[in-house]
Amino acid sequence: MYYVALRFMKDTMEAEDAMQEAFIKAFDKLHQFNGEVSFGAWLKRIVINKCLDRLKARKMELVAINEQVLGTVEDQEDWQVEDGIGIEEVKKEIENLPEKYKYPLMLYLIEGYDHEEISEILDISQVASRTLVHRGKKKLQDELKTLRNGTGY
Repeated sequence: MYYVALRFMKDTMEAEDAMQEAFIKAFDKLHQFNGEVSFGAWLKRIVINKCLDRLKARKMELVAINEQVLGTVEDQEDWQVEDGIGIEEVKKEIENLPEKYKYPLMLYLIEGYDHEEISEILDISQVASRTLVHRGKKKLQDELKTLRNGTGY
């Protein structure tokens, strides 16, 4: 859970604080755990929510999206990066993305949440989740191409 918190908080002390607050909240809400998901998944979601709460408190607001203008974006199931690019390079490039893409993409690619879960965690619609993940993937691919080739083309 510490590493999950650290991915969001980027600071060991902040991650420890967020994790500790999440553990206290989990202990407080233990009676609400119903076994619908594994205990680890339940706890992980509490840790992520606590990290996001702390980030929001620091005025790191996510950009709202006008859903009427965007419409629905289909996921690309064939999304890939070039051979030779490792997970650490991908994680590093995700960190450099604008925040509006970084957190949805982290939740989707690294934490494995689906759009319904991301929409609940970030308090956005599923359409906004799909859009942010899609655009984040595109931007990430462009950055990884630049990293590998020196240009975006």
